Amino acid sequence: MKFVFKSALVVAMALSTGGVALAAEGGKTKLPAWQMQGDELEIAMNLKGDAKNGRDVYEVCAACHMPEGWGLPDGTFPQLAGQHRSVLIKQLADIRAQNRDNPTMYPFALPSQIGGAQAVADVVEYMASLPMSPENGVGPGTDLALGQQLYKDNCVRCHGENGEGKNDEFMPLIQGQHYEYIKRQFREIRDGARRNANPDMVKQVKGFSDRDLSAVSDYASRLKPPADRLGPPGWHNPDFD
Repeated sequence: MKFVFKSALVVAMALSTGGVALAAEGGKTKLPAWQMQGDELEIAMNLKGDAKNGRDVYEVCAACHMPEGWGLPDGTFPQLAGQHRSVLIKQLADIRAQNRDNPTMYPFALPSQIGGAQAVADVVEYMASLPMSPENGVGPGTDLALGQQLYKDNCVRCHGENGEGKNDEFMPLIQGQHYEYIKRQFREIRDGARRNANPDMVKQVKGFSDRDLSAVSDYASRLKPPADRLGPPGWHNPDFD
Protein backbone atom coordinates (compact mmCIF):
# COMPACT_ATOMS: atom_id res chain seq x y z
CA MET A 1 0.00 0.00 0.00
CA LYS A 2 1.34 3.41 -0.92
CA PHE A 3 1.25 6.40 1.36
CA VAL A 4 1.70 10.03 0.42
CA PHE A 5 3.50 12.04 3.09
CA LYS A 6 1.83 15.24 4.21
CA SER A 7 4.66 17.72 4.10
CA ALA A 8 4.87 20.49 6.66
CA LEU A 9 3.42 18.24 9.34
CA VAL A 10 5.73 18.32 12.30
CA VAL A 11 4.65 15.78 14.85
CA ALA A 12 6.50 15.57 18.12
CA MET A 13 4.78 12.82 20.05
CA ALA A 14 6.67 11.96 23.18
CA LEU A 15 6.88 9.56 26.07
CA SER A 16 5.06 9.55 29.29
CA THR A 17 6.47 9.93 32.77
CA GLY A 18 3.41 8.30 34.25
CA GLY A 19 3.48 5.89 37.12
CA VAL A 20 0.01 5.23 38.46
CA ALA A 21 -1.50 1.80 38.10
CA LEU A 22 -4.68 1.29 36.15
CA ALA A 23 -7.71 0.24 38.14
CA ALA A 24 -10.58 -1.73 36.68
CA GLU A 25 -14.18 -0.76 37.38
CA GLY A 26 -17.05 -2.53 35.71
CA GLY A 27 -14.65 -4.16 33.26
CA LYS A 28 -13.33 -0.81 32.05
CA THR A 29 -10.11 1.03 32.73
CA LYS A 30 -10.48 3.61 35.49
CA LEU A 31 -7.76 6.23 35.56
CA PRO A 32 -6.48 8.19 38.58
CA ALA A 33 -7.59 11.81 38.73
CA TRP A 34 -4.26 13.36 37.73
CA GLN A 35 -4.16 11.13 34.66
CA MET A 36 -7.55 12.21 33.35
CA GLN A 37 -7.68 14.62 30.43
CA GLY A 38 -11.36 15.07 29.78
CA ASP A 39 -13.01 11.84 28.67
CA GLU A 40 -10.79 10.92 25.72
CA LEU A 41 -7.97 9.18 27.56
CA GLU A 42 -10.31 6.84 29.41
CA ILE A 43 -12.37 6.21 26.27
CA ALA A 44 -9.33 5.44 24.11
CA MET A 45 -7.86 3.15 26.75
CA ASN A 46 -10.99 1.03 26.61
CA LEU A 47 -11.24 0.79 22.82
CA LYS A 48 -9.80 -2.06 20.78
CA GLY A 49 -7.32 -0.63 18.32
CA ASP A 50 -7.41 -1.51 14.62
CA ALA A 51 -3.82 -1.59 13.35
CA LYS A 52 -4.94 -1.53 9.71
CA ASN A 53 -6.72 1.78 10.17
CA GLY A 54 -3.90 2.92 12.44
CA ARG A 55 -1.49 2.51 9.56
CA ASP A 56 -3.46 5.11 7.61
CA VAL A 57 -3.57 7.50 10.58
CA TYR A 58 0.16 7.04 11.11
CA GLU A 59 0.84 8.75 7.78
CA VAL A 60 0.67 12.03 9.69
CA CYS A 61 3.11 10.85 12.35
CA ALA A 62 5.55 9.36 9.83
CA ALA A 63 6.48 12.80 8.53
CA CYS A 64 8.57 13.32 11.67
CA HIS A 65 8.89 9.98 13.44
CA MET A 66 9.77 8.29 10.15
CA PRO A 67 7.85 5.43 8.51
CA GLU A 68 9.55 2.95 10.82
CA GLY A 69 8.59 4.88 13.98
CA TRP A 70 12.27 5.11 14.90
CA GLY A 71 12.45 8.89 15.19
CA LEU A 72 15.86 10.48 14.71
CA PRO A 73 19.12 9.45 16.42
CA ASP A 74 19.82 13.09 17.29
CA GLY A 75 16.73 13.01 19.51
CA THR A 76 14.77 15.66 17.65
CA PHE A 77 11.92 13.16 17.49
CA PRO A 78 11.64 10.14 19.80
CA GLN A 79 11.30 6.53 18.81
CA LEU A 80 7.65 5.48 19.11
CA ALA A 81 7.93 1.97 17.70
CA GLY A 82 7.32 -0.68 20.33
CA GLN A 83 6.31 1.76 23.04
CA HIS A 84 3.63 0.71 25.53
CA ARG A 85 0.09 1.33 24.38
CA SER A 86 -0.92 3.15 27.57
CA VAL A 87 2.04 5.52 27.28
CA LEU A 88 1.32 6.44 23.67
CA ILE A 89 -2.38 7.02 24.34
CA LYS A 90 -1.60 9.15 27.41
CA GLN A 91 0.77 11.47 25.57
CA LEU A 92 -1.43 11.92 22.52
CA ALA A 93 -4.48 12.57 24.69
CA ASP A 94 -2.50 15.04 26.83
CA ILE A 95 -1.31 16.99 23.80
CA ARG A 96 -4.83 17.11 22.36
CA ALA A 97 -6.17 18.29 25.73
CA GLN A 98 -3.34 20.86 26.01
CA ASN A 99 -2.05 19.25 29.20
CA ARG A 100 1.31 18.78 27.57
CA ASP A 101 2.75 21.74 25.70
CA ASN A 102 3.65 20.93 22.12
CA PRO A 103 2.54 23.84 19.95
CA THR A 104 4.15 22.37 16.83
CA MET A 105 2.30 19.10 17.06
CA TYR A 106 -0.96 20.30 18.52
CA PRO A 107 -2.70 21.50 15.30
CA PHE A 108 -2.01 18.18 13.58
CA ALA A 109 -3.05 15.99 16.51
CA LEU A 110 -6.57 17.40 16.68
CA PRO A 111 -9.60 15.21 15.98
CA SER A 112 -10.28 17.31 12.89
CA GLN A 113 -6.94 16.13 11.50
CA ILE A 114 -6.60 12.50 12.57
CA GLY A 115 -9.97 11.53 14.05
CA GLY A 116 -11.40 10.89 17.49
CA ALA A 117 -10.71 8.44 20.29
CA GLN A 118 -10.99 5.41 18.01
CA ALA A 119 -8.31 6.85 15.71
CA VAL A 120 -6.08 7.34 18.75
CA ALA A 121 -6.54 3.69 19.75
CA ASP A 122 -5.91 2.59 16.15
CA VAL A 123 -2.70 4.53 15.54
CA VAL A 124 -1.33 3.48 18.91
CA GLU A 125 -2.04 -0.17 18.07
CA TYR A 126 -0.04 0.26 14.88
CA MET A 127 2.91 2.06 16.48
CA ALA A 128 3.19 -0.40 19.34
CA SER A 129 3.45 -3.26 16.84
CA LEU A 130 6.38 -1.83 14.86
CA PRO A 131 9.86 -3.36 15.36
CA MET A 132 12.31 -1.11 17.18
CA SER A 133 15.50 0.46 15.93
CA PRO A 134 18.71 -1.53 16.55
CA GLU A 135 20.77 1.66 16.29
CA ASN A 136 19.29 4.35 18.52
CA GLY A 137 21.32 7.42 19.38
CA VAL A 138 23.52 7.00 22.46
CA GLY A 139 25.53 9.42 24.58
CA PRO A 140 29.30 10.00 24.73
CA GLY A 141 29.96 7.10 27.12
CA THR A 142 32.25 9.16 29.34
CA ASP A 143 30.32 8.95 32.62
CA LEU A 144 28.61 5.58 32.52
CA ALA A 145 29.56 4.45 36.03
CA LEU A 146 27.73 7.45 37.51
CA GLY A 147 24.83 6.93 35.13
CA GLN A 148 24.49 3.29 36.08
CA GLN A 149 24.44 4.09 39.78
CA LEU A 150 21.88 6.85 39.34
CA TYR A 151 19.70 4.56 37.26
CA LYS A 152 19.91 1.80 39.86
CA ASP A 153 19.10 4.16 42.72
CA ASN A 154 16.35 6.18 41.05
CA CYS A 155 14.91 4.53 37.96
CA VAL A 156 14.78 0.74 38.34
CA ARG A 157 11.69 0.67 40.55
CA CYS A 158 9.54 2.25 37.85
CA HIS A 159 11.30 1.65 34.55
CA GLY A 160 12.78 -1.78 35.30
CA GLU A 161 16.31 -3.16 35.23
CA ASN A 162 16.48 -2.98 31.46
CA GLY A 163 14.23 0.03 30.86
CA GLU A 164 11.25 -2.16 30.00
CA GLY A 165 8.68 0.02 31.78
CA LYS A 166 5.18 -1.11 32.80
CA ASN A 167 2.25 -0.80 30.46
CA ASP A 168 -0.33 -1.20 33.24
CA GLU A 169 1.19 1.67 35.24
CA PHE A 170 1.90 4.17 32.44
CA MET A 171 5.65 3.59 32.92
CA PRO A 172 7.31 4.23 29.56
CA LEU A 173 9.62 1.76 27.94
CA ILE A 174 12.91 3.69 27.68
CA GLN A 175 15.16 0.96 26.31
CA GLY A 176 16.27 1.84 22.80
CA GLN A 177 15.31 5.49 23.17
CA HIS A 178 17.59 8.22 21.85
CA TYR A 179 20.04 9.78 24.32
CA GLU A 180 19.33 13.40 23.42
CA TYR A 181 15.60 12.86 23.73
CA ILE A 182 15.90 11.17 27.13
CA LYS A 183 18.16 13.95 28.38
CA ARG A 184 15.77 16.65 27.16
CA GLN A 185 12.81 15.05 28.90
CA PHE A 186 14.77 14.63 32.14
CA ARG A 187 15.66 18.32 32.05
CA GLU A 188 12.11 19.43 31.31
CA ILE A 189 10.74 17.28 34.12
CA ARG A 190 13.34 18.54 36.57
CA ASP A 191 12.78 22.16 35.59
CA GLY A 192 8.98 21.99 35.60
CA ALA A 193 8.45 22.32 31.86
CA ARG A 194 6.63 18.98 31.53
CA ARG A 195 3.21 19.83 32.99
CA ASN A 196 1.92 16.28 32.59
CA ALA A 197 4.83 14.61 34.38
CA ASN A 198 4.07 12.28 37.25
CA PRO A 199 4.59 14.30 40.46
CA ASP A 200 6.56 11.42 41.94
CA MET A 201 9.11 11.61 39.15
CA VAL A 202 9.39 15.37 39.48
CA LYS A 203 10.39 14.86 43.11
CA GLN A 204 12.77 12.06 42.16
CA VAL A 205 14.87 14.12 39.75
CA LYS A 206 14.58 17.63 41.14
CA GLY A 207 18.01 17.36 42.80
CA PHE A 208 19.83 16.05 39.73
CA SER A 209 22.68 18.18 38.40
CA ASP A 210 23.24 18.64 34.68
CA ARG A 211 26.03 16.08 34.95
CA ASP A 212 23.64 13.63 36.60
CA LEU A 213 21.06 14.13 33.85
CA SER A 214 23.61 13.53 31.11
CA ALA A 215 25.11 10.47 32.81
CA VAL A 216 21.85 8.67 33.57
CA SER A 217 20.46 9.50 30.12
CA ASP A 218 23.59 8.09 28.51
CA TYR A 219 23.31 4.89 30.51
CA ALA A 220 19.57 4.55 29.80
CA SER A 221 20.12 5.04 26.07
CA ARG A 222 22.33 1.92 26.07
CA LEU A 223 19.63 -0.36 27.45
CA LYS A 224 18.59 -2.51 24.52
CA PRO A 225 15.24 -4.13 23.71
CA PRO A 226 15.10 -7.92 23.40
CA ALA A 227 16.42 -9.19 20.07
CA ASP A 228 12.97 -10.33 18.95
CA ARG A 229 11.68 -6.74 19.22
CA LEU A 230 14.36 -5.24 16.98
CA GLY A 231 14.19 -4.64 13.27
CA PRO A 232 17.26 -5.36 11.17
CA PRO A 233 19.70 -2.51 10.53
CA GLY A 234 18.49 -0.38 7.64
CA TRP A 235 14.97 -1.82 7.76
CA HIS A 236 12.37 0.09 5.76
CA ASN A 237 8.70 -0.12 6.61
CA PRO A 238 7.03 -1.90 3.68
CA ASP A 239 3.76 -0.12 4.45
CA PHE A 240 5.33 3.00 2.93
CA ASP A 241 6.81 1.43 -0.22
